[in-house]
Amino acid sequence: MRRIWRRLAIVLAVLVSIHAYIWWRFVAAPAWPAPWTAIATVAIAVLVPCLPVAMFVVRRMPRARAKPLLWIAYMWFGCAIYLMLAAALTHVTCAVASVSPRDATFVGVAATIAVLAYGLVQARRGPVVRRVRVPLAKLSASAEPYTIVQLTDIHIGWTLGADFAARVVERVNALAPDLIVLTGDLVDGGVGELAPHVEPLRQLHAKDGVYAVTGNHEYYWSADAWIAHLGSLGIRYLRNEHVAIRGAFQLAGVDDSTSAGFGNGHGEDVPRAVAGCDRALPIVLLAHHPSSIARATAAGVDLQLSGHTHGGQMLPHGYLARLFEPRVSGLARFGATWLYVSEGTGFWGPPLRVGTACEIAAIELVHG
Repeated sequence: MRRIWRRLAIVLAVLVSIHAYIWWRFVAAPAWPAPWTAIATVAIAVLVPCLPVAMFVVRRMPRARAKPLLWIAYMWFGCAIYLMLAAALTHVTCAVASVSPRDATFVGVAATIAVLAYGLVQARRGPVVRRVRVPLAKLSASAEPYTIVQLTDIHIGWTLGADFAARVVERVNALAPDLIVLTGDLVDGGVGELAPHVEPLRQLHAKDGVYAVTGNHEYYWSADAWIAHLGSLGIRYLRNEHVAIRGAFQLAGVDDSTSAGFGNGHGEDVPRAVAGCDRALPIVLLAHHPSSIARATAAGVDLQLSGHTHGGQMLPHGYLARLFEPRVSGLARFGATWLYVSEGTGFWGPPLRVGTACEIAAIELVHG
């Protein structure tokens, strides 16, 4: 409990600092006439705690009632991020050029509105298909290219529901994939509330089936219950284990790397997942966090498919994510192991995509 309160205190301190800076640059510095300064000050003060308060309150509310509240809180959070960046840029501009604080405020707010509008359009258009070609030396030279469609970070929850899931399923099935994999963070909510909204996933079809691993968000909402329910929809979870796919390669999957503290046998174990694999065949590992690549490389994995980062979702978050993850998006090689990190099929938090896109990854395995 003490740890939770400490984290909450840190979050509130950060939010207060961000809003104080926005107030200073866009309210105090321009010296707006009464009553606008007072109105803006009260509005900013009220909005400071809206996100943590909303996230706490909605856990006790039905989804239909929680959705509008969360949209407001998430949108303001996204707005505050870009207002802070605009405030910093206009601050520098005022310092080096003869620009008045009021003119800088107009420009900064207008730029923020433009970025938010762009981000909303990007998120609303849904996932794009991103095609990736991965050469694997162990794949048979005579084998036809093999297509794996990867979905990750769908985040069915308060803001994304059955309609979004159905659109994703339609696009995936149109690709006629050989295999479908889901690399975690499918949901943000309990089975009782979200079961109707994940029901479209039952219609996912691939020649060699649909496999999944857990992400960190499943553990916030009873991972065991979700594994059981999604299993009833025809999705098989790989829990530190592997299966042979057409005798062409081995598909392994691990629990989320942060899951050990949730008990019930959960926890990432890459060596166990690949134990007994035919080493003459390629090993493809499903792991939610890109940081699992260190264990994957040591275990002789040929390709790791991950998500988690959302590609940063909103610039410049991707640059911050690089401090914690070896790769934020796209394909890269670590020793003898390939790593592909998807930018995510849905989104979390603000319904915005700035500098990134919701994606469905169509990964083609070829000999090479």
